[in-house]
Amino acid sequence: MPPVFLKRFCRVVALLPVLLALTSLAAPPARAREPARVAVASAHPLATRAGIAIMRQGGNAFDAAIAVAAVLAVVEPYSSGIGGGGFWLLHRAGHARDIMLDGRERAPLRARRDMYLDAKGQVRKGASITGSLAAGIPGVPAALAHLAGHYGRLPLAASLRAAIELAGNGFEADPYYLKMARFRLADMQADAETARIFLADGQLPAIGQRIVQKDLAKTLRRLAEKGYRGFYEGETALRLVHAVRKHGGIWTMKDLATYEVVERDPVVAYYQGMKLTSAALPSSGGLVLAEMLNILSQFDLEGLSRARRVHLIVEAMRRAYRDRAEYMGDADHVLVPEDYLLSEAYALELAGSIDRDEATRSERLRPVYASPSGGNDTTHYSIIDAEGNRVSATLSINYPFGACFVAAGTGVLLNDEMDDFSIKPGTPNVYGLVGNEANAIAPGKRPLSSMSPSFAETRDRLAIVGTPGGSRIITMVLNAVLEFFNGGNARSMVALRRFHHQYLPDSLFYEPGAFSPAVADELTLMGHHLAPLKDTYGNMQVIVQDKRSGALQAASDPRGIGKAEVALIESVKSGCKEHKGCKTR
Repeated sequence: MPPVFLKRFCRVVALLPVLLALTSLAAPPARAREPARVAVASAHPLATRAGIAIMRQGGNAFDAAIAVAAVLAVVEPYSSGIGGGGFWLLHRAGHARDIMLDGRERAPLRARRDMYLDAKGQVRKGASITGSLAAGIPGVPAALAHLAGHYGRLPLAASLRAAIELAGNGFEADPYYLKMARFRLADMQADAETARIFLADGQLPAIGQRIVQKDLAKTLRRLAEKGYRGFYEGETALRLVHAVRKHGGIWTMKDLATYEVVERDPVVAYYQGMKLTSAALPSSGGLVLAEMLNILSQFDLEGLSRARRVHLIVEAMRRAYRDRAEYMGDADHVLVPEDYLLSEAYALELAGSIDRDEATRSERLRPVYASPSGGNDTTHYSIIDAEGNRVSATLSINYPFGACFVAAGTGVLLNDEMDDFSIKPGTPNVYGLVGNEANAIAPGKRPLSSMSPSFAETRDRLAIVGTPGGSRIITMVLNAVLEFFNGGNARSMVALRRFHHQYLPDSLFYEPGAFSPAVADELTLMGHHLAPLKDTYGNMQVIVQDKRSGALQAASDPRGIGKAEVALIESVKSGCKEHKGCKTR
């Protein structure tokens, strides 16, 4: 290199520290990462707290879904538990496909069509509701392990920690716990383990008394350590099968070892530009909701009076519930004409059968006998995280406190979901729903459900919605979704006064305050048989997001004791691996 260039080069090198210093002074300071919004709405404050805490620890919505479900399993034994099942509707941010995780209970492999009938072919009262024979094979533990292994960011043990601590240390019985326990008191007293854990010397506990579940804590710990195998194989499985068989049930080790969670494509429907995504079979929720919205799309509801609007909605309910009874069941076992039920031609046919001025008598559609029922003995929660991942999940053990049977040594309160099968064609289940052969009992089959975890989406807004309520779940979600479509917020969706028609019985049930006297009179003149309820029902949990601003609203049903919370947390880097896990261990 020539001397002149060497000198210039040396001068530039000598000036580099000064130039770099000046550059750093001129550059704007690095911006601190802004906190991001997350939200959880669940049926119990302790579950909501656990979900928010997991996201603060770096977990995503799917980790939070595990934590919330597990805590609810401890503190809401009357509504859900690891001895039950459920459906999780999942949206992964940045992916086009939504997924329904089917953790529904399954009939034991030794189940038979007439297992709840006597020698004369009559239904044995209570056989499908109380005791070990009423229990299907649980799906919740498998679903939680699946969520952690395929979608979560944290180890399963981290997401289960809060539930394990609550089970071991206990939670305080509140007035709602006592109300539900009083409803099933006699059945709970009949099982020694159930009475020992959930009652006090065989009677209702006092408000504030701690309900401690040491055996359940051990079972949850085995699930945390070994995942799926920690529940469906080994010590827990042996104890479950031994207890069930000892008390007249038909479970086998093969029933547990062969249980599988199924990923399904959810049902998608559109209503005047609004997209609805909901649960697929064996949930009837998505199909029935879609069928009702398809019918209502043929009318201009917004230009109608309150009474005429309700009339058309009820007629859509009537026809969709009729089809539920006739056609729907576990699509892995029976052929369900889904394309036909959701076709535009069929929607036009059903809409054309509606008289705008007069109620249709249900017996003209399909005569079956049933009795009304509804309730809150299921649970729902909604979650959204900082990245936009979201979960709508509805879980159940069916009737309050399920089968009122705890498998000794496990702390697991078993479900009575076998009652959700059509025990006998035309005979209503405990929620008054009738069914046909499509929902008949068969080995390994999943019973039809009304659970309807859903997403509703317009151009500008998104809603995550669901509720318990037995046969009334689907109509509650329908009314909430229509409220959202009309601009309603999270609070108005959960507080909305509800009405329901399920085809049979041919009655229009409604909450106090749902109809003004004038509207009730007009509906009666149209030919509707009004059946006012003395009490409210449902326990809806909703999150609404403004897509433009990212602002979140969350609301928990005022009818329940739940809590909805929008929280600010430090943003978490994405980088979730495709479908096979998101661990940062």
